[in-house]
Amino acid sequence: MPNEPRAQLAARAAAAKDLRQVAAYTFKSPKRPDRRVVVTRAVDGTWRIDVPGGAHSGAVDIALVFAANSLHQCALAAGNHPYSGCVRITGALPAKADLKIQHLITDWQNLLTDRRLAIAVAEVAPLPGARGKCYSVESSAASMKLPLDAGIYCYEIDGTLTAVKVAFGTLLLEGTPGLAPPSVQLPGPVVPGQPLPLTAPPSPKPSASPSASPSPKA
Repeated sequence: MPNEPRAQLAARAAAAKDLRQVAAYTFKSPKRPDRRVVVTRAVDGTWRIDVPGGAHSGAVDIALVFAANSLHQCALAAGNHPYSGCVRITGALPAKADLKIQHLITDWQNLLTDRRLAIAVAEVAPLPGARGKCYSVESSAASMKLPLDAGIYCYEIDGTLTAVKVAFGTLLLEGTPGLAPPSVQLPGPVVPGQPLPLTAPPSPKPSASPSASPSPKA
């Protein structure tokens, strides 16, 4: 039935796949100050998500960029990270570097439209400040782990994601999305290496100074 919550959510997620826009969100996550995340979905299908403090426990601003048919994690020049550079991701983004925000505009949209997926959907009261309609999503099979985060997803009828509350945090749309650019470009050169992890590695312990040798006897 088209009025069933799951069908409504599937229709809005399907519309979201065709959107091309620039949208800014307030991002609230555990033990971190609020941040402003900008999601750019270009006309040609490339996209970019800017996340202040997205790596090394907040020390490095990053952008996730899909361009040239590849996903990249780009460190942005700011603060104590004075240069920009992008690492091309081969395969899936490693879990230790996965902010998960990008899934909201990529594979999770497809999952929300898949009627074969074992999820239970119900319309719920809107998240504070959210526009459109909000739906709770959870597994309908207790023994099955969902391939997306359970939580609350809020969409306008045109597919604009206005809010989401899941395990990694809460996003709330700021204002009205702007027009999409023709394309997005990498903010820095492609460099070798691994993507920066979400959490900063521990500081190296200072090496112990060698003990002084006993003075030779006279």
